[in-house]
Amino acid sequence: MTPKSTRPRAFTKNADRLEPHDEPPLLATIRESLASDEPLELLSLASSLLAALDARRDDPTLEYDQSKPRVSLAAFIDSFIHTDRVETSAMLAAFAQLADDELLRARARREVVRRAHPLPAWLAQLGGVTVEATVQMSHVLGDGDNVMVGVSLPTGDELSVVVYIDHNLGTVVKDAFVVPGSVEELVSLMTSAIEDADLTVEEIAAADARERITEAIAAGAMTYLAPETDSWPACRPLVEWVTSLLPEGGTGYVRPDWDERATTALVGRFFASPFGAGLDDDDHRDLLEAIIEFATEYGPGDPLRWSTVAVEILLLSWLPSAIIADPDFLALAPDLLRAYIGFCHAERGITASLTAETLEAVDRYEPEFLDAVASPHRNGPAAVLAARILGSDAFDDLDEEDLEDVLDYGSYVAVLLGWLCDAVGGPTALSALDDEPLPDRAFSWSGIATDIRERVGEVLTLCDRFCDERLDVEYRSACRVFLGRVARHDTSVFRRNGRANTAAAAICWTIGKVNELFSTGGMRVMDLTAYFGIAQGGVSQRAETLIRAAGYVRYDAPGVINLADLDLLVSRRRREIIDLRDQLLDGDELP
Repeated sequence: MTPKSTRPRAFTKNADRLEPHDEPPLLATIRESLASDEPLELLSLASSLLAALDARRDDPTLEYDQSKPRVSLAAFIDSFIHTDRVETSAMLAAFAQLADDELLRARARREVVRRAHPLPAWLAQLGGVTVEATVQMSHVLGDGDNVMVGVSLPTGDELSVVVYIDHNLGTVVKDAFVVPGSVEELVSLMTSAIEDADLTVEEIAAADARERITEAIAAGAMTYLAPETDSWPACRPLVEWVTSLLPEGGTGYVRPDWDERATTALVGRFFASPFGAGLDDDDHRDLLEAIIEFATEYGPGDPLRWSTVAVEILLLSWLPSAIIADPDFLALAPDLLRAYIGFCHAERGITASLTAETLEAVDRYEPEFLDAVASPHRNGPAAVLAARILGSDAFDDLDEEDLEDVLDYGSYVAVLLGWLCDAVGGPTALSALDDEPLPDRAFSWSGIATDIRERVGEVLTLCDRFCDERLDVEYRSACRVFLGRVARHDTSVFRRNGRANTAAAAICWTIGKVNELFSTGGMRVMDLTAYFGIAQGGVSQRAETLIRAAGYVRYDAPGVINLADLDLLVSRRRREIIDLRDQLLDGDELP
């Protein structure tokens, strides 16, 4: 029996006797999905709920607040088992296939059989799904592949899983989605819309498809700040279930083997070619070796593969942060890269149009690259370390000697102070910052249009409830300020179709991000999204819309949202900023 205090509030033993106006939003959502003729509606909802509780979304570097209730997958499924309704039976039937724990799947199956609620035929026969096709769609420049798996339900309904595996990020799943219909229909739709002669579509062995998807999911799960979209990783349980239907024993991606002799020969060929004419000197050779190191050690590992994305990563991320060198030396990179791209594309037989597109990327990113390598405040080793320690407890992990080394390096201090100023609204605000708790503010209805007040009120009630149950008065006040600003600045946000629970989750997520709630162990994003019954990827996208609607100018640091509004910063976050400010200044005044 799951202790009542650890169950999601959406479900209790008496949930079947709730009045309609008291009904948990999740039950209504499940009922709507059941009413749909499309099986994917319910399967996607089940997948997003399981994904929200997936431990792979935990940050292993954080120590979470053990005093705050957290919902485990077992407790979550228990809440459905303890609520005898057709809606929960339907969800248990889906969990019986999609959950990654065999014991929990078995418990869900037994409960569904015991209740004998009438369920749609496709759901009752979900265990009889068969694989129809496995296909891979690739581009000649090799940024990534779409691996597709088509399945058929016993009722004749078809689903297609599409997994985009990104090689620039380390051969990880960057996005995935599931759509109704066959793979053949999907491929026809995609190729007709893209019309790209450099795109290839081929059938691949089902076992190979399983291995590639499985490896890419595992690699992504181990990646810090792994990609998230509206559909990924919300659909991960659904994707993994379909993938588990494929045979084992396949071959995954094989990384190219470029040893020192091969890369030395490549450098020689380039400088001996017309593309390298006039560039053969020590500086250009050293810089080319660095560029080839990037290409062989990162991404797919092929130094002859260059695309617009590879150019962007090299110029805006890798070179400015990984190479400690004089700005004049690094400034040689764009022209050298142009020549090297021409050489590589000629060796590979890449079309002139794609080569031109890749070279245009060098032109596009060159100004920002040159600015970055000339500015230690924006990039270089100072910014890299600053990004790691900003808004975290990293200072607590440094011994006294290490801390002195950091503080003696003026550029580290400048970067951090700049970001702290961004967080609170400038140097004056940072100097005068205090850690007084935010007052218990009532929500201000002044200036809010009459026709949206009902929608705003629904969102306000959900935000207040979440803060009262899971956070505190300060967070509630900050959420009220943010919600009020959105409603006053852009009324269209509340005139569009959209669920109140999604908007409320996005508001609470934004205030959490502003206050580093999810980076300091105070709460996991998955706990927030599970509370509101939505997919994790969707909350960040909705938050972006609300932040823009509120009219904020953002000054983000890596992994941090800065809105420069003191009314959104709780006392704990203010104290963290004050402590870091004082450590950095060590008695000095702000410059």
